[in-house]
Amino acid sequence: MSKTVLEMRNITKTFPGVKALSDVSFEIKSDEIHALVGENGAGKSTLMKVLSGVYPHGTYEGQILYEGQECQFRDIKQSEEKGIVIIHQELALVPYLSIAENIFLGNETARNGVINWNTTIAKTRQLLETVGLDENPNTLIKDIGVGKQQLVEIAKALSKNVRVLILDEPTAALNETDSDNLLKLLLDLKKQGISSVLISHKLNEVVQVANVITIIRDGAVIETLDVQNDDISEDRIIRGMVGRDMTHRYPARVPKIGEIIFEVKDWTAYHPLNEDRKISDNVSLNVRAGEIVGIAGLMGAGRTELAMGVFGHSYGKHISGKVFKNGKKIDTSSVSKAIDHGIAYVSEDRKAYGLVLSNDIKFNVTLANLDKVSSFGILDDSKETHAANEYVKQLAIKTPGIYQKTVNLSGGNQQKVVLSKWIFAQPDVLILDEPTRGIDVGAKYEIYSIINELAAAGKAVIFISSELPEILGMCDRIYVMDEGRMCGELSKQEASQEIIMKAILNSRGRAS
Repeated sequence: MSKTVLEMRNITKTFPGVKALSDVSFEIKSDEIHALVGENGAGKSTLMKVLSGVYPHGTYEGQILYEGQECQFRDIKQSEEKGIVIIHQELALVPYLSIAENIFLGNETARNGVINWNTTIAKTRQLLETVGLDENPNTLIKDIGVGKQQLVEIAKALSKNVRVLILDEPTAALNETDSDNLLKLLLDLKKQGISSVLISHKLNEVVQVANVITIIRDGAVIETLDVQNDDISEDRIIRGMVGRDMTHRYPARVPKIGEIIFEVKDWTAYHPLNEDRKISDNVSLNVRAGEIVGIAGLMGAGRTELAMGVFGHSYGKHISGKVFKNGKKIDTSSVSKAIDHGIAYVSEDRKAYGLVLSNDIKFNVTLANLDKVSSFGILDDSKETHAANEYVKQLAIKTPGIYQKTVNLSGGNQQKVVLSKWIFAQPDVLILDEPTRGIDVGAKYEIYSIINELAAAGKAVIFISSELPEILGMCDRIYVMDEGRMCGELSKQEASQEIIMKAILNSRGRAS
C-alpha cells in the first residue's frame, strides 16, 4: 500500500492585493503521479513554488511535512537535498554548455575543486539511458530540440536523487511524439519509486497517466479525484476548473467572409545559420476579410519561420517572394513597415517576444501604436491610461490594475495583454502563432471568442497551432505545411485530423 511521502497543510500565500492560495492542503503518496489542474492564475505554480522553496518559509502560512517531519525550506537547494525537484515551464538550461555540463551544473563531480570529467561523462551516459535519450554527453544544449531538452532536465533531476519530481507544463511546447515519450518516462519513473506532480492543461494527458487529480480554483482546492475509483472525464475536470459546464470547447460563429485582403506569393527563405537549407519553399497563401485561416503542421514544419519572415523579415536569409494587401504589392521588409501596412504578429513565445515582462500592463498595451497616445513625440499619460483601462475591461484581463507588472499575470492574462497590444495597433491582418499555448481551457475559450470578434469585424486572421482539434474547431479554411512547403489546402467541411496527417505523409513520400 502506498504511503504518504509529502504533505502540505493549510497553505496560505498572499501577494500585495491578492490572496494566491487560501488554506490549501495537498499530499503526495509514494509511487504516484499526482496531477494538479486549474485555470491560469488558480495557484498551481504558486503552490509548487512554496513546496520547492522558491517562496521560502516565512513568506507563507501553513506546514510542509516530508516523511512525517516538518520542513522549513529557505531555498531550492534545501528542498532538492530532500529529493524534491521542480522543472519549470521555461527550461533552465544553458544553451552553450554541453548536456553533461548542464546536468551537473551546481552539483559537479569534483575533488579539491577539480572536476572529474571521466566520471561526469560516465554518469551522464547512465542518466541519458535512463530517460531514453540517445545523445552524446558533449552535445551542446542549443543543438538539440525542445523535447530532448525536457529529457535533459529530467536527467538533471535524477542526478540529484529525486524522490518527488514536479513538472510544470512539461509538454506545452512538445509535439505529440515527444509528449508521448515524456509521459511514458513518468510511468517508468513511477515503477522506480519516484513520485511526480504533473501540472498540465492537456487534460487528455492528465487522464492518461495520473493516479490522482487535484483541481484548484481561485487559490483553493475544489476536489481531489482518485482516477481508479472516481468517475473521471475531461468534462468533469473542466467543470471543477472553471466552475461551470462547457458544452462547447469553441464558441459558435457564423462567418461572413469577404474579398481577399492579404496574399503571400512564392515566398522562399533560407535558414539564418545554414544558408543551404530552405525554411520556406515557394509558399503561397491568401486570407479573406472575416476569414480565419489555419496553418497546420508538425513541429518544425516551418510555420513560425514563415510567419516571422512575412512579418518584417524577422527570420530567415535570402528572402524572396511578394506580399499583397487589397491587391496591391506591399513592402514588409521591416517590422515597422509591416505594422504600417496593418499587419500584426502575435508570437508563439509571449514572454520573449510578445511582452516586456518587467513593465506594466499600460506600457505593454500601447507599445505597438505609440503615435496614437502621443503628441509631437511626447507620450500622453491620460491617453495611455484610458487605452489600457479600456482593453483591461474589453478583454476581461484579471488584474488589480493597469500598473500591474505583466510578469505577475497568469499565462492567459498575459496573452490577453499581447492581443490588446496588437488590437490597439488597429491591424487589418493578424497572424496568431500558437495563441493558446500553455493556457487553460477556460482562458482558451475567452481567447477564441476574442479571435472570433476580430474576424467578425472584418479582420483577416491567420491561425497557427500544433493542436489539430483547435485548428479544426476555429478555422474556416486550412493550409497544411510540412518541411517548409504547403502540401494541402482544405475547407472546414472536408478537413479532419486524418486528412491533415495524410497530406503531410503524402508530401514526405513525394519528397523522398
